Parts: sequence; structure tokens; C-alpha cells
Amino acid sequence: MEQQLSLFDNRETLAPLASRLRPDSLDGFIGQEHLLGKGRLLRRLIDSDQISSMIFWGPPGVGKTTLANIIANRTHSAFINFSAVTSGIKEIKEVMARAENSRIMGMKTVLFVDEIHRFNKAQQDAFLPFVEKGSIILIGATTENPSFEINAALLSRCKVFVLQALTTENIVTLLANAVQNPKAFGQARINITPELLESIAVFSNGDARTALNTLEMAITNGEIGAGTITVTKEVLSQCISRKSLLYDKNGEEHYNLISALHKSMRNSDPDAAVYWLARMLEAGEDPLYIARRLIRFASEDIGMADSQALPLAVSAYQACHFNGMPECNVNLAHTVTYLSLAPKSNAVYIAYGECKKDALQTLAAPVPLQLRNAPTRLMEELHYGEGYEYAHNTEEKLTHMSCMPDSLKDKTYYRPTSQGAEAAAKARLEAIQKWKET
Repeated sequence: MEQQLSLFDNRETLAPLASRLRPDSLDGFIGQEHLLGKGRLLRRLIDSDQISSMIFWGPPGVGKTTLANIIANRTHSAFINFSAVTSGIKEIKEVMARAENSRIMGMKTVLFVDEIHRFNKAQQDAFLPFVEKGSIILIGATTENPSFEINAALLSRCKVFVLQALTTENIVTLLANAVQNPKAFGQARINITPELLESIAVFSNGDARTALNTLEMAITNGEIGAGTITVTKEVLSQCISRKSLLYDKNGEEHYNLISALHKSMRNSDPDAAVYWLARMLEAGEDPLYIARRLIRFASEDIGMADSQALPLAVSAYQACHFNGMPECNVNLAHTVTYLSLAPKSNAVYIAYGECKKDALQTLAAPVPLQLRNAPTRLMEELHYGEGYEYAHNTEEKLTHMSCMPDSLKDKTYYRPTSQGAEAAAKARLEAIQKWKET
């Protein structure tokens, strides 16, 4: 270890790599182009020094703290980093007193509150008077929806900016810059292939902090040469304990794996389905992406055969959002197993496909008069609503009224199967059709 550290002779501190490389200007900030690109709102506010209190909402490691620090530097303000995890009312009041003194002396204060959603109502309310009179510019960071987690009074005084997970390209750029930056590893020459940098980027799942920590671990454990450190595929795999990590989430293997999962569930093979699920998760795939695909599968391949499949899949998405990895892996495995064993029907999927084709060809077909509302006298005179039959007025709760455009009057789209609960839907539909024929 001593030999490895000696190569990093320009390091002033053993602070984490993410801290050593934190940029102090927008020129070095990577990502969030939708907010900081040329002409974008936040960029204009920063450049014109018109910053007001705001909330940064986004996933971990996307630059919330860094951006707040840059704003403080750019607007020539004192910067106070405040954690909602370790601070209470007493600490808030002490910081507010300092900020008020600075205001009297003509100095603005940017107060950055990390994880502001962890403050209770009383703690959040403590900021209000100081935000209102301008003692502080409050920048709160949260990974939770501020509409639910931030008091309405405080939220109304803050502009909310939504930060997005960094793209793979963003993080590859970040890592490539880090490898070349003397602040990172001193004068040591780092040998790491673009493919391995991309693998770290995929693994980090949009989190710059995770990416830089992984890079630092890989380089610290790399193979040392004469003034060089080489990171190999084997070293990286050991550092992240992911033998199957090295695949491109945007490439062919990504789509091959999700296809294998989908088709295994469709073929009612839970063993294969859970295996492909594990392959994806252990390779660093976003669990929310998988959950979205399960929601689609529940309606496309199961549909009315088991209508509980859809709410279960939606619940799995929520579980992934609440728990994250690795805890949500069992939530996904539970759902994949259920979907695999559920009776299958693509009748709803086929019905929509056929309807879509006809809808596009008949976009100009008028809505039948009996289906139109008539809220005005003119509409009544034009016979809107004439001939409408109210199903609840009949014993059977059925009428002979046609609900299709005339051009599609006898068309049928939904053809239920006899699978699972859809058998009951099929029997019900057949009974309705028989009644209408009488």
C-alpha cells in the first residue's frame, strides 16, 4: 500500500476522489445540460447573479452539492454546508444568526441543506423568516419528491429544479478527466481502457460519486509499473464484485438480456426468468428499468387472464423506488416468478393493435349522435344525444345502442381466451353478445 500511495505524490489530502475533483465553476461541471446549457434558465440566473432560494431534486451523485458550491462562488456568497441528518433546531438558529450578521455586513449567504426532506415541519419552518427577509439563499437538496416532503410554505418560496441521473457518456467524460487530473492521482500515469471506463460508468448507474469511488478503488488496487498503474478487467471485476458487469446497457447485450427475461416469463419458466433477472441486476442494470418492463408485460402477455398481475408489477416498481438495490432484488424476483406462473393472454394487446390500425384510418369518422353530450340548446337542436339509451335504466344493465362509428359497426377487436380469469370475461362477453342479438 505504501508503494501505491507514493505514486500519488501530488495529493494534498486523502479525501475521497469525488471531493478532490469537485469543480469550482460551471466550466468543469458535467451533466444537467437541460438546466445549465446555453440559454437555459438556471444558467441565466447564475450568470446574471439573480439566484433566489431553490430546491434541487434528483438522485444521488448528480452534482447537487457541487452545483450549490459553484453558485456560492459565482455569486460571491458565503457558503454553509448543512446536513439535515446531523442538525436540529439549535444548529439552525446558530447558522441563521451567522447569516443575519453577514447580511448586515453586506455579505450574502448560500445555505446548502443536504437531504432537506429529513427535517421535520418545525425544523423546516425555522428557515422561513430568514428566507423571506433575504438573510439566506436556501438551496435544499432532496432525493424525494419535494411536493410531499417539503412544507408548502417553504416550497412556495423556492424554485424547484429537477436534476437528472448522469448519462453513461457524462460519467465516461468525468472518469476520463479524472484519470488525467494531477489532483486525482498525482504524477502517476494511469493505464485504463475506454471499455473499462465505460464499464464503471454503467455500474455507477448515473451516480458520479459511485463512479469516482469505483475508479479510485480500481486504481489503488491496480498493477504498479515504473511510474504507471494499470487497471485490468480482472482488477475491476474484483473491486466491484460483478463478474458479469462488463456489458453496455445501451448495446446489444442489454437488449438480449431483457428479451430473454421477457420470453422466459411468456413461456412460463420461472427458473429461467429469475436467472435472467439476476444476470441483469448483477450487471448493474437499473432496477426501475426492469420494473417498467414488467409493468408492460403484465398487460401485454397476461392481461385479463390475471388482472392482479398489473397492480403487482406497479407495486414492484414502487418497491424498487423505495428500497433501491440490493434490497429490491427480492421484490423483482417475487414479481417475475408471479408473472411467469400467471395464465397468459395477449388478447388485450392484439385488440389494441387492431384498434390502432383502424383508428388511424378513420380519424375523421364522426362520433355517433347518440354518444354526444348536449349541454347547450344549439346542440339539442342539432340532435346531439338523441337516441342515447341509459344502461342503468334497464334490468339487464344493457341496451341495443351501437357505440361504434357507422363504418366500424360490426367490427370486433377483443377476443378473449379461456386462460385463467379471462375465461369468465369470455363467458360474460358471449352472454352480452347473445343478448344483443335478440
